[in-house]
Amino acid sequence: MRQLIQACAVALALAGVACGGGGSAGVKSAPTLKPADPVAVKKMITGVERARDGKNEEAIGLLEEAVGKDPQLWEAHYNLGVLRAQTGDLEKAEASLEKAASLAPNAEDVAVALGEVRRRMGEPEQAAEGLEAFVKAHPDALAARTALIAASRDAGRIDKAIENAREVLVRRPGDPLARAELALAHLERGEIDTAQLLIEEALKAEVKSAVAERTAGLIALKRGDDAIAFQHFAKASEIDPKDTTARLNIGTVLIQAGVYDKAEQEFRAVLQVKPDDVDAMLGLAASLRGQGTHEKQGPYREAEKVLKHVLEVDGDNINAMFNLGVLYVDFLQEPQKAKPLLKKFLSKSPKKHPARAGAEKRLAGIK
Repeated sequence: MRQLIQACAVALALAGVACGGGGSAGVKSAPTLKPADPVAVKKMITGVERARDGKNEEAIGLLEEAVGKDPQLWEAHYNLGVLRAQTGDLEKAEASLEKAASLAPNAEDVAVALGEVRRRMGEPEQAAEGLEAFVKAHPDALAARTALIAASRDAGRIDKAIENAREVLVRRPGDPLARAELALAHLERGEIDTAQLLIEEALKAEVKSAVAERTAGLIALKRGDDAIAFQHFAKASEIDPKDTTARLNIGTVLIQAGVYDKAEQEFRAVLQVKPDDVDAMLGLAASLRGQGTHEKQGPYREAEKVLKHVLEVDGDNINAMFNLGVLYVDFLQEPQKAKPLLKKFLSKSPKKHPARAGAEKRLAGIK
């Protein structure tokens, strides 16, 4: 299972409607486009409404019709990209958001969403490059600059992450998300005490900040204090009951502690809110696997079903490939089913992926 611990994931949101094919509060000096096709706008509005009712498949169909009818309707491309990201179809999401960005290059929401999708695709350097170009053109775009902090950190550009966190805090002192990201950047450097001081200041400045509590939990984990970490993650979830990231973190801590049944509850709670959350599905599969035995294989089969579903949603998800392969080899004793999964994992995973050695060893043992 991919490391699920997260702190500052960006929540992608559907855009409101800005009729006219190019004007919204989120765009400065938007390009001049021909008036939007009214039929396309109507389909987009209906699609957004369907999405808010949880009917994502229908919503995606309507938005595809909208962009087919009016290819210059950037808001429809943006909403389509957001929905595709929410359902785990990251490659198509990136394509939709790239199109939206080409039509509305000054739209901050588009730049942020595109950067977040690239992070989720395991392309933090590309995410950072795109966001860096955007904030260079728009220095006061604080949402984009905050997203750039996380992308820079993921890309290993810690100095850049710290620099941009400070830029946000100059313009918006006390910003809890920027403070949290600054703490995480120092944590990446191994400066645990500095990270701790920064997050303590963030918690003093805003006592009910879910993101600060999550970050405090991560710092506690780094210190090896799982109990304190759990308390912070639980507090984050209490502050914001819709904060699925906190529940993902709690579930991960519980898996690490071997409390698989409680971890299962946390991942299922996330899936109640976000049925297509791939990280929650991966976590659920891991928690189910932990509850199975040679005599009681029901949890193994349920984990198999969950991982197969992940691969239906995202056929290139290397974490699902590896974990399903491991399930077949180590737990279900069905190595032949694992062979194509592990081969595909090795062909697609980065050379430095920590699971490669395990995949190679298992593959070598399959006759």
